[in-house]
Amino acid sequence: MSAAIIIIIIVLAVIVIGYFISTQRSLVNLDELCKNALSQIEVQLNSRWDAVLALAKTAAQYAKHESETLIEVIQQRRGEQVNTPEAVNEQSSALSQVMGRLIAIGEAYPDLKAASLYKETMDGVKQYEENVRMSRMIYNDTATKMNRMVRQWPSSIVASLLHFDPKDYLKADEEQKKSYPNLDEAFKK
Repeated sequence: MSAAIIIIIIVLAVIVIGYFISTQRSLVNLDELCKNALSQIEVQLNSRWDAVLALAKTAAQYAKHESETLIEVIQQRRGEQVNTPEAVNEQSSALSQVMGRLIAIGEAYPDLKAASLYKETMDGVKQYEENVRMSRMIYNDTATKMNRMVRQWPSSIVASLLHFDPKDYLKADEEQKKSYPNLDEAFKK
């Protein structure tokens, strides 16, 4: 009888240890995927800043004072680290402000707006914006998986023992949301 109890205890210990190791590996994997996704966002934001800088330099021929100010702002922002959701949101907001000013310059100078280099660069900026949007979605999806493991029982026990915390989500840019059309007004009868 005692040998059977010892075997059962050993089997249970092996199962618990196996579960602990498996859960730890899953948590580490998800944590690394979250870090990778933030890194991808940083790369896309930096590429977007480079494209915006090229756009500002193109606009410089038309609006010297305005574009010089924008170029200084862009160069200061380009090297900033983007390794938290808050930093991503801050960079996105700053990029939106700079893009708004560049679009205003383009509107003020019709010759600039018609220039092929301006159009190509603007298309590049739009592509980087799409890349950032996709990278943000990937991060939030990965953070959701991580947060489930951190919060659900029994993996939450392993997560708390190993100090894995829930990840913050990237939020929508509130300034950008204000520019969306009001659909309630559009569909009033």
